[in-house]
Amino acid sequence: MAAHVGASRTPQEVMEHYVSMYIHGNLGKACIPDTIPNRVTDHTCPSGGPLSPSLTTPLPPLDISVAEQQQLGYMPLRDDYEIEYDQDAETLISGLSVNYDDDDVEIELKRAHVDMYVRKLRERQRRKNIARDYNLVPAFLGKDKKEREKAAKRKITKEERELRLKLRPLYQFMSCKEFDDLFENMHKEKMLRAKIRELQRYRRNGITKMEESAEYEAARHKREKRKENRNSAGAKRGREDAKDGEFAAIENLPGFELLSDREKALCSSLNLSPARYVTAKTIIIKDHLQKRQGIPSKSRLPSYLDKVLKKRILNFLTESGWISRDAS
Repeated sequence: MAAHVGASRTPQEVMEHYVSMYIHGNLGKACIPDTIPNRVTDHTCPSGGPLSPSLTTPLPPLDISVAEQQQLGYMPLRDDYEIEYDQDAETLISGLSVNYDDDDVEIELKRAHVDMYVRKLRERQRRKNIARDYNLVPAFLGKDKKEREKAAKRKITKEERELRLKLRPLYQFMSCKEFDDLFENMHKEKMLRAKIRELQRYRRNGITKMEESAEYEAARHKREKRKENRNSAGAKRGREDAKDGEFAAIENLPGFELLSDREKALCSSLNLSPARYVTAKTIIIKDHLQKRQGIPSKSRLPSYLDKVLKKRILNFLTESGWISRDAS
């Protein structure tokens, strides 16, 4: 209209003139009734009902990059994917056609096929709505981790994460906000139960005011710390006693103080006196040194050393670095 009138009037001025003269003017008062009856009957159910058009209304396209769209097979202008849920659902109606000579049974059969197809579409859209509500696509792409950390009111513990995984099947029955509220209420219930148990413990110990609880907690902390120190000291003494009891059979024999802890353990396991062990050790090391210097020597080990004892002592001296492996 502004283009027809010419450049002397802008579109805004033309609209204001039309509304004031024809809508709110005398012509509008004479032609337009004060109340316009609604003759349109709404045959659909409320939003979310079985016939509600909101069940199949497409959602706004996802805000993802082109590379991510290709990775997902996502088509933003159609808001669907190359591979959808129940990919073969369209085969139910792809071969249907309405013929003038169809009888009642054939018509009802075709209607049943269409109804099955509509149900599959609703289920497909329901799954899309769940994925959109719970941000499953950004979670799959790894984009929502930082956003969830920023949005989190408190730090989620390991037990709460495991509980959230167990409650994951409830996603399809609850919205994201309802699920978060449920989870927060469960956490609040847990904290309240812990507080109730704490107050009951105060009551059992004769505390009736919160001012007295601080003093009680400090005393209880000191008491537990002393108990812990006593337990650790007792365990340390027990270990030392066990260590001393291990060498009880040889600790009073001559030469015991000359042995290291490993040598004491060896003598105790072989049931060999420290003096005999020192004698055998001296002879073996002396023979080893003479062989290294090229001096021929004949080993004169004591008679109380059988093959088993000799082999155990040689292996021990080799592992300890007293003699080389070729000599042993």
